[in-house]
Amino acid sequence: MSEPSPTTFPPLVEETIVLTGPTASGKTSLALQLAQRIGGEILSLDSIAVYRHMDIGTAKPSAAERATVPHYLLDLADPDQDFSVACYLDEAHRRVREITKRGKRPIFVGGTPMFLKAVLRGFDVGPPPDWEFRESVQRDIDTFGVEALRQRLAQVDPISASRIAPGDTRRMIRALEVSKQTGMPLSHRQVQFDRHVDARSCNVFALQHERSALHQRINQRVDRMFQRGLIEEVEQLLARFGALSRTAAQAVGYRETLDWKAAGGGPIDELKDLVATHTRQLAKRQETWFRSFDEITSVPMDRFDDQSAALEFVLQHIEG
Repeated sequence: MSEPSPTTFPPLVEETIVLTGPTASGKTSLALQLAQRIGGEILSLDSIAVYRHMDIGTAKPSAAERATVPHYLLDLADPDQDFSVACYLDEAHRRVREITKRGKRPIFVGGTPMFLKAVLRGFDVGPPPDWEFRESVQRDIDTFGVEALRQRLAQVDPISASRIAPGDTRRMIRALEVSKQTGMPLSHRQVQFDRHVDARSCNVFALQHERSALHQRINQRVDRMFQRGLIEEVEQLLARFGALSRTAAQAVGYRETLDWKAAGGGPIDELKDLVATHTRQLAKRQETWFRSFDEITSVPMDRFDDQSAALEFVLQHIEG
């Protein structure tokens, strides 16, 4: 595999196995079993797990799980630092080369859509973020609404305006930002990354649950997070770092807890309910993204008696 250039990263889909799915869908457990069966090593596909000390809210693999199978792309930066997709991909490409050279199978595991797209189709780094511009656009959104943002984007990049989901303000702002800084619509820069491979010719899997079952799993995960000490973890982060980076502070679970503390606290059950609600909304957005990737083979978890049957389903596809 060729070295990635400073500005673009080629796709990794043909060289790796990818196991994705919405939050709380059971990716970690299935990935561990898969890695043990095929001699694999795991690379995290999670934009918040890259931060050190953010363990409970990200449901990072335990020390015992990491001892069983090597894990990479975890704990790469302190939570007060910004960590870009480009930083992630630079490390991901290096690790894939190392794992492959050892004769092992690289397995990406996680559910961050932008990281997933970069692994499947490659990535154009683009210009660095202009935080002053982003804050200005956010103020305009607060004043005029999201539809005004979409219309503004349609004037400079109609293709991106039609492709980006109506409520995805983050991506709309980025598209405006790229057009402003480069003089070229983001959609024109990304044409080379619209190519994809058929699901039958790659090993990309998304765990899928019935909505009610997934919601139950999410509620259980949120309960475990608070039982394990999410509030205490956030307090320790603030004590150590003062404030979190923009990305880290927006992570579901952490964002709500930070706001709760800033407001002086309150009933913990209300905080838990808010985290669970936002986690369900996150899962819905993730599932919308997954449906846009033709590379993905769905793994219908509700049709299997246990996870072992799901594992055999994945193995049959891999072994072809």
